[in-house]
Amino acid sequence: MFEAINNNFYINNSNAENKRNNVQFKGSDFGIKVLDTFIKSQENLSSTRFIQDTATNWLPKAVFSRSKADFAEMSFLEFLESAIFYFAPPVIGEHLFRNKIFKTIQPKEIKDKVVELIPKSVETIKNNKTLTDTIKNQSIATKAGIALACACIPVAEYNLSFAKNLFTLKAFKKADFNNIANLNDTQEENKEQQQKVEKHSKRQLLKAGIYSALALAGGIILATKGKDSKTLQKISETILEPGKKISEKLHKKGIKKEGLDKFLGEYLKFDFDEDKGKLALSKGQLALTAISGLFGYSKAAKDRGELDHKEVWTRVPLVVFYTIFGSSLFDAGFKRILANKNKFPDLIQKTAEGKIKDVPKRADLPKIAQAVSKAKNTNAKDELKRLTKEKAFITGVPYAFSLLFMGFTLSLITRLWTQYRYDKMNKDANKALSFELFHKEFMKNVDDEAFNTFK
Repeated sequence: MFEAINNNFYINNSNAENKRNNVQFKGSDFGIKVLDTFIKSQENLSSTRFIQDTATNWLPKAVFSRSKADFAEMSFLEFLESAIFYFAPPVIGEHLFRNKIFKTIQPKEIKDKVVELIPKSVETIKNNKTLTDTIKNQSIATKAGIALACACIPVAEYNLSFAKNLFTLKAFKKADFNNIANLNDTQEENKEQQQKVEKHSKRQLLKAGIYSALALAGGIILATKGKDSKTLQKISETILEPGKKISEKLHKKGIKKEGLDKFLGEYLKFDFDEDKGKLALSKGQLALTAISGLFGYSKAAKDRGELDHKEVWTRVPLVVFYTIFGSSLFDAGFKRILANKNKFPDLIQKTAEGKIKDVPKRADLPKIAQAVSKAKNTNAKDELKRLTKEKAFITGVPYAFSLLFMGFTLSLITRLWTQYRYDKMNKDANKALSFELFHKEFMKNVDDEAFNTFK
């Protein structure tokens, strides 16, 4: 626990474990407070990805929207999608499942302990020697039950595009993508296509409800029966951390790579992360939901025309990739450049093997500021300001670059490419029509000459 530095900011120590470094700057430090807020937002996966998604997906598409219908359905999709992606897992998992439904089905004598352990990792629970086997097994089975019940989230994401199609049809009476994207001057709608879009969308939404109910029922069964079955315990662990199970099998075959193990552990993990004793969105959950959305986009686009389907596969795979990894790829490359130039050595450091260490968390900055101030005999508050600016720069540059590239550039290219495809299709169709008319006229003249000759 740290003392307040120069009485200009303080560290809230009401919770020594979670809040010891909760720095607050004075009103005169407005710019630093803004940077500090930005850093905090980037260290929370839900808020980080929500901000990135809105900035890189909604804003550029709003700027380049092609009609009122295009703007409305895009806004409908992006904001609902962001809510599903980034906030549904912790909200539904924490408040509905953990503290409501799955709490009520726990054995009375261990209910409170199991609910307390749910945010903990499988490894932490299994290695806790103070717990009985019954509590360990019940906790792991319940965790898996909640994760299974949360399958309703990727199911919802898959079917959101069908809800968008239905929304646009009802609100704007349009089901043809050419009209929605304002590519077609005539704006004529095909009634048969409209009926197809409506029927298919409603059928898919009904399926989504059924699948979600089955996932919840399966989760409840797993949580109530899992503690008494070794088979269900193995299934529970596989549901929660399939990436680790894959790594274990690879190790048996002699394939041991730290980077691969870390990737599989993070992105093939359907368990929640823990954030101050609560359930938080994990990278694996985000990846599953985003990939589900890609295939939902594709299938729903087929109902509205070939150009919509092509536009989806031009843009969405890159968006999904960015949604899952964010600016981490740009971030890693940027940190390597800074490390090679020996920039920000208090924050960017290398291991003995030459690997770049993780940049310290925002909560660690006061401790580092104190250590640096003692070593250099400088003002600790000034050191903290400097470290805050440096961390904001380290985080902000890759973020801004990815925003520019993934946001405006990709949105503009996608729209121009779709317009090009439409113009080319019409040009080819006009060529074919002209050739057909020419052929008919030519054959007519040939037939007339042959008839006159015969006569």
